Amino acid sequence: MKMNGATALVSMLSGYGVDVIFGVPGDTNVALYEALRTTKGAPRHILCRDERSAVFMADCYARLSGKPGVAEVPSGAGALYGLPGVAEANKSSVPLILMVNDIPQPGVGRGTLTELPVQDLFKPISKRAETLAHVRKLPEVVRRAFREATGGRPGAVVLALPEDILYQDLPSEGVSLHVEPQCRQAPSYRSRPADADLDSALNAILAAERPLIVAGGGANRSAAAEAITAFAERLGIPVVTTITGQGVIRDDHKLGIGIIGDNGFHPHAVWALGRADLVIYVGCRMGSVATMNWQWPVPNGETRIVQVDLEPEVIGNTYAIDFPLVGDARAVVEALIAKAPADHASVTAAWVDEINSRRAEFWDVMAPHLQSDEVPLRPERVIETLNRCLPMPCNVVSDAGTPTPYATRFLRLRDPQSKLVIPRFYGGLGYAIPAVIGAYFAAPHLRPVGLFGDGSLGMSAGELETLSRLQVPAVLIHFNNACFGWIKALQRVVDRDRARKASEHSPAVPVNDPTFSVDFGKYDMSRLASVYGIRSFRVETPAQLEAALREAFELNEPVFIDVAVESIADRLPPVFSWLKKVGADPAAVGVQAAL
Repeated sequence: MKMNGATALVSMLSGYGVDVIFGVPGDTNVALYEALRTTKGAPRHILCRDERSAVFMADCYARLSGKPGVAEVPSGAGALYGLPGVAEANKSSVPLILMVNDIPQPGVGRGTLTELPVQDLFKPISKRAETLAHVRKLPEVVRRAFREATGGRPGAVVLALPEDILYQDLPSEGVSLHVEPQCRQAPSYRSRPADADLDSALNAILAAERPLIVAGGGANRSAAAEAITAFAERLGIPVVTTITGQGVIRDDHKLGIGIIGDNGFHPHAVWALGRADLVIYVGCRMGSVATMNWQWPVPNGETRIVQVDLEPEVIGNTYAIDFPLVGDARAVVEALIAKAPADHASVTAAWVDEINSRRAEFWDVMAPHLQSDEVPLRPERVIETLNRCLPMPCNVVSDAGTPTPYATRFLRLRDPQSKLVIPRFYGGLGYAIPAVIGAYFAAPHLRPVGLFGDGSLGMSAGELETLSRLQVPAVLIHFNNACFGWIKALQRVVDRDRARKASEHSPAVPVNDPTFSVDFGKYDMSRLASVYGIRSFRVETPAQLEAALREAFELNEPVFIDVAVESIADRLPPVFSWLKKVGADPAAVGVQAAL
């Protein structure tokens, strides 16, 4: 039976196990939509309100399912709006395929409306960008896209699909629509180092008195959580994570110490990183965040380092590595477990106890702040109330900005299935609301929760209609402080740092509010959600918050909770570099600094 390019494309997507495609209609994707409408077994199409949102949905879907997320956009502005999501997914090693339904080939170079050099545009920010040149090449191009998106370090692939080619008939001979089953999931192939390299690293690990595992985002992308937890338990090694590595080990596990990095760090976790005699980095680039701006481990110091990463060019990029292990995180850790002697007697008990003593002190000191009845509500009070009300397991998605330092520091996920997703590489706003839709389609049996501030809401409010139309049972929590809180806080931090340095030379330093162009009007944003028929709550007190969250999780429908919170520009959030700039000690437990 004859089929055109669009039908062949849809057939192959189905063969690769694609069950959902996120997209926005336009002039150039009519052929694709007709194929999706008429082809038996075609993936479900999710109509989005913005192309950027469509790619964010596909990104979160991929992070939580391990399958390539697929999005489609029309030509011109549609392609341009897809750029932020592609860049974030690629740098975060998320398997994603964006299909740009491009202008017809005969119009290229002739001033055709919406013409863009799509391949050139996306090439610097994607793992691969390719233009389909002939309908006969379509199966080959699709297979290459899935192979690239899932193979090696996963990433984002962009396909420019000229409209006229999708209408052309596929030749009946000499063309195969076969798929490669391994590429339905990322990573498609799990590599591991040579036994000699594994043996050398393991011997060093067994000899360490104060070992520490640092799990990064690559550990989550590799689905290495179970293996890392088992390895840590076998050898008695405490585990800290970066923000993107959260969820690798339960937050209530004795060996699950906490978060390192600049944003939302745990003092006891950073203390452990600075005192470990051997650190095992798993799926972590060892960039500025994971090393606290290359302070810990001390460069060229006595700490020995094991680094596990898929990419040889990443290993040793910022530190001298004693034991480089090139391979998939899960495969490497499983190989280390298999080689670990069953009768090994751990010598780390005192080390683990000391870290946990500091950990307990941290939570004891923070308890009054987490239970504070002050209004406007403290952001950490919101997170602590959420902890009590969250069903387990669940998936929590947070935007960059106000929620991030509090979610990373205080959210406690006590179930191995539960995940916290934050787009960390570029920190773009507008992610959480569309992303909870992707989270729902990745795991419909888990309740998705979105955390976001005013800036993010303003960039993605249109997807409230999508949530309502699809009846995605997400619980959306809006941290309403009527400003770009993160930037407002940073402006004050920079000014405090300037004033502190100036006061060393002159005691008379004028104090003025340095904030500029960061404030919004104050509104009850629950009314916005109610326009779309979403059950909404306005929260201003702890009692209202508790009641709203409990009712929200009892309902099986989308819920929007607008919480009036204290601005992070008024009281410094737990951000390591900011605390240092204002002269506070980031390692001090419970430090609070007004701005």
